[in-house]
Amino acid sequence: MTPAPTLSPTLVGPEGDAAAPGAAWYRTAAIYQIYPRSFADANGDGIGDLPGITSRLDALRDLGIDAIWLSPFMTSPQKDAGYDVADYCDVDPLFGTLADFDEMLEHAHERGIRVIVDLVPNHSSDQHPWFQAALAAAPGSPERGRYMFRDGRGESGELPPNNWQSVFGGNAWTRVTEADGTPGQWYLHLFDSSQPDFDWANEEVREEFRRILRFWLDRGVDGFRVDVAHGLVKHDELPDYMPPEDSDSMGGKEPVPYWGQEGVHEVYRDWRRLLEEYEGDRALCAEAWLPTAAETALWVRPDEMHQAFNFPYLMADWDAAQLREVVDESFRAFGGVGAPTTWVLSNHDVIRHASRLALGADAPQGHGIGPLSPGKPDAVVGLRRARAATSLMLALPGSAYLYQGEELGLPEAIELPDDARQDPTWFRTQGERYGRDGCRVPIPWEADAPAFGFNGTGAAWLPQPSEWAELARDRQEDDPDSTLNLYRTLLRLRRELGLGAAYDFAWVEGLPASAVAFRSGGVTVVANTGAEPVLLPEGRVLVSSGALEQDGSGSRVLPADTTVWLIQD
Repeated sequence: MTPAPTLSPTLVGPEGDAAAPGAAWYRTAAIYQIYPRSFADANGDGIGDLPGITSRLDALRDLGIDAIWLSPFMTSPQKDAGYDVADYCDVDPLFGTLADFDEMLEHAHERGIRVIVDLVPNHSSDQHPWFQAALAAAPGSPERGRYMFRDGRGESGELPPNNWQSVFGGNAWTRVTEADGTPGQWYLHLFDSSQPDFDWANEEVREEFRRILRFWLDRGVDGFRVDVAHGLVKHDELPDYMPPEDSDSMGGKEPVPYWGQEGVHEVYRDWRRLLEEYEGDRALCAEAWLPTAAETALWVRPDEMHQAFNFPYLMADWDAAQLREVVDESFRAFGGVGAPTTWVLSNHDVIRHASRLALGADAPQGHGIGPLSPGKPDAVVGLRRARAATSLMLALPGSAYLYQGEELGLPEAIELPDDARQDPTWFRTQGERYGRDGCRVPIPWEADAPAFGFNGTGAAWLPQPSEWAELARDRQEDDPDSTLNLYRTLLRLRRELGLGAAYDFAWVEGLPASAVAFRSGGVTVVANTGAEPVLLPEGRVLVSSGALEQDGSGSRVLPADTTVWLIQD
């Protein structure tokens, strides 16, 4: 007889807050990230577009998500896949038109799907009219004051203002040639040299982004995912700083003079006030790469942003003790400021979790993996762990983010040819880092169609692995054990049982150390992160990420890398 487990309550937040009548939708939503150039291509040019998204909205409704988040589709020279914006209030012709956006938004809302758009306030494209005007203007001019232009060091300004390095590799400063042909000032670009950083001490920059926010809110968008939300404001003195060699590209365990500066919070307090002028619970979600949940929670205090991505959870290993620690810390940190906890395992910047969770070597965020990387993942183990990890995540109270293709069990595309790669990281590091192309390959819809149904022509801006045919959506539709149908079941049960809004979360004690087990919303969830089977508590199985087994005595056990949801009848 399995001994009765004991419960250890933990802090989720103000009791009943998420479940209260009229609670904001984003507190419990399942939000699906669309990377537009890789989702669906309606015109056959090899790059996904807004009409393609519209054509596939029924599939997303059937999946069971509440909202979509669109990575950038605004006018851009595409030096960094749209994160280099030249016009914040128009659609890049690659993706369609403003009319196409309005149609997509209308069709999404008709299906009960909210729409969040990506906003990139840390930097613009070097093709933005403001930066072109800055290049043509003199040092000290109002035009240059919108960006981080500084005089160089050295006898004739030949050295950059400090030693900062770009997230993509190489120097974070580029020197310009002045109108008279002489070497001139330097401008800061924490990313590619084609992405100059705005100077957020300039009120003109702040007012411009108020205008941009209103432009999209007036069209009816439901919120914004804010790129590099922990950036924007830099230390006044621009002190030298060199991150450790093995550090992740977007964070730092010690204070970093260009991340997490106090002044950035006033920007979001201003934005919060602006959003509150609109009806319908419009939301701000921060991409803030910070070392701990407690530091991330500073971005979602009651008068600032509404959500922040839980990157400590995303980066956690498939390890019971580590998962329990990060979940506890997340509840303490976010609940402590009255904000919903978010959960995420994959996005367009990290190795897909069907590969990451089975890596045999460290791969710092942003570095990527490729043909010559050490410790390449075991595909079978990776998918098994990915299914288990998602089954655990979708039972946690709060909001969950999914990345396109993870519902198909897509792994990282590792064997991309060098001449196909397009990530700036690959070029700025001379091939030392593979970058993020492997998680951005166009997703498969139909196994036997050109480009696996991504379009009708067979063109694709990144090559699709041939083995993805078996993972295509149409191959998984009618398979009850497919990853697609596992996601559908998890999302349906999550909604029906109100797990996103549950506030009675408690750890289940008395199970082996390799188990992550909790009770929430009347459901007992057990995940086995170890190699040995775990004896299961009593309860009827609602869903399991893999087949359950029996031990020699006939008792039900949970195999390695498997998660189950149980309920007492």
